[in-house]
Amino acid sequence: MTSVGIRSLSLCKSSDLDFSEALCAKLRPVKVSILNCKCKKMGICGGETRSNLLEPIKAMDASKTTSDINGGCNAIDDSLTTDYDGFPGKSTPKMSTVGNSTNILWHKCSVEKSDRQELLKQKGCVIWITGLSGSGKSTLACALSRGLHARGKLTYILDGDNVRHGLNSDLSFKAQDRAENIRRIGEVAKLFADAGVICIASLISPYGKDRDACRALLPEGDFVEVFMDVPLQVCEARDSKGLYKLARAGKIKGFTGVDDPYEPPLNSEIVLHQREEMCDSPTHLAEVVISYLEKKRYLEA
Repeated sequence: MTSVGIRSLSLCKSSDLDFSEALCAKLRPVKVSILNCKCKKMGICGGETRSNLLEPIKAMDASKTTSDINGGCNAIDDSLTTDYDGFPGKSTPKMSTVGNSTNILWHKCSVEKSDRQELLKQKGCVIWITGLSGSGKSTLACALSRGLHARGKLTYILDGDNVRHGLNSDLSFKAQDRAENIRRIGEVAKLFADAGVICIASLISPYGKDRDACRALLPEGDFVEVFMDVPLQVCEARDSKGLYKLARAGKIKGFTGVDDPYEPPLNSEIVLHQREEMCDSPTHLAEVVISYLEKKRYLEA
């Protein structure tokens, strides 16, 4: 190793030369540490150099990098450990292909779902409310969000119609687009759950295979399916949006329950039965769902 020493001060006045020389003579060599991160490819790490002030500084070879310095960088990926294309100690990370996306790499962060859940004092999950149009899905979602908010829990609602105002505004109501609508909402709901948020997805989602695909995106138990079991005649009698009337008149094609099927869930975590002669309040139904979340300990970190 070498060190940097200063022989002279180039800007000293002549009258101060003796003083400057005396001062410089007493200076000990100065140790210089140069922090090296491989990600910056500087190739210099932890060295002492000795030279004149205006002379080039010599440094140690990068191969002598210490583990302490590398640990401080925290930027060297485990994948950079083998030879690649003739460059010692370097290799490309394993890239992935997902769908039509090629050469992509999952970047892992040190702040994970468990850390966010601890911060929020709750567990992230998806509450998927499914049922016919007019069954009360959106009303339940709002009552549920209000009840959890009152308990100090963070929620977010992904309402089928609301999402079509933005993210899914490019999709129609044809079968293929409806499947894509559900797929996108499932992926967004997964992100909310990973953030530690209790995500409430409220949409008809008529086909079992699409709901099952969304369930498969999340860890076991983090997808809570709530089936609004309300007979078609009750939903049609409500017809709050006037859609059943338009469907019966042939002005809307492929409307669920009229000329397009609805596949009732077979194994929902929660089934809320509503009949014309017996309709519970949205607040009561929300409490049923909240009780389930409490039992499964989703309302605690």
